Amino acid sequence: MDPASRLDTLTAICLEAGQLALRYFKNQDELVIDHKGHQDFVSQADREVEALTRSLLEDAFPDDTIVGEEDAPKPGTSGFTWVIDPIDGTTNFINGIPAWTVVVAGVSNSKTQIGVIHDPCNSETYAAKAGNGTTLNGKPILINDQRKLSEGTVGVGYSNRVDDSGIVRLVAGLVEEGAMFHRNASGALSLAYVAAGRLLGYSEEHMNAWDCLAGQLLVAEAGGRVEMQDADAMIADGGRVVVGTPVVFDRLLEISEKAFATEV
Repeated sequence: MDPASRLDTLTAICLEAGQLALRYFKNQDELVIDHKGHQDFVSQADREVEALTRSLLEDAFPDDTIVGEEDAPKPGTSGFTWVIDPIDGTTNFINGIPAWTVVVAGVSNSKTQIGVIHDPCNSETYAAKAGNGTTLNGKPILINDQRKLSEGTVGVGYSNRVDDSGIVRLVAGLVEEGAMFHRNASGALSLAYVAAGRLLGYSEEHMNAWDCLAGQLLVAEAGGRVEMQDADAMIADGGRVVVGTPVVFDRLLEISEKAFATEV
C-alpha cells in the first residue's frame, strides 16, 4: 500500500480508537487505574484503546511490525513499523482534564514516514506524510511565525525517566530568555501545537518513541525545525526532543543542551 493510502487508513483507525477513548473519558467513575511508577499511571482505557488500535492495524497491515506503550511488540516481515501511544496524557485523562491524544507513527528505513495525532476532546486530527506536508482536519498548516522566544510560549516536558534538575534548568533558562513556558502533560499534543503555530517550540530531555515520532514529523512537515534522530534508535531507547519554529530553534536547542548537560 502506498504512503498516502496508509495515512488515510491510519487516520480512520485513530478516529475509531479516539471514540473508544472518549467513551471511557466521559465515564471517569468506571475507570480502573494502576500505578506503573511515580506519577506514571495506566488505565483500563489505555489497554483497551491500544488493543483496538493494534487489532485494526493488524487487519489492515498484517505483515507490519507493531510497537505499543502498553503491550509487547508484534513482529512483522514488511520492514514497516507502527508505533502506538493509545492515550498520551494519561494523567490528564484520569483526572478529567481534556488534554490527551491518540498517537500513531509509521516508520520504515529508520525514518518516520507518516504520523497522526488525534485529539477527540476537541475534534482535531493532525496528520503528516513525509514530503507531503501536515494537515489539521484535512487542511494544510504551515509554520510562519517570526516571533523570538521572548515574544511567545514554549512547551516543556518532564518525566520520571530523568533527574528533575534538567527541567528546573530548562524553565530557568526560558525565563531568563524572556519566554513563557507551558506544560500540558501531553508531549504529543504540545508537538502538534507547535505544528499548528500555537507554541513556538517544545523541549523535553527524554521522550519515548510513541510519544514523539508522530509529532516530530508534524512539525517538520509544517515547516518547523526538529532535532533529528534515527527513528529505530528512538524506538529502542527514546531520547531528547527539541523542535521549534525556524526563528527560535537554534536558541531553544542551545538553552536545552545547557539545561540537560550532565555536568553544569
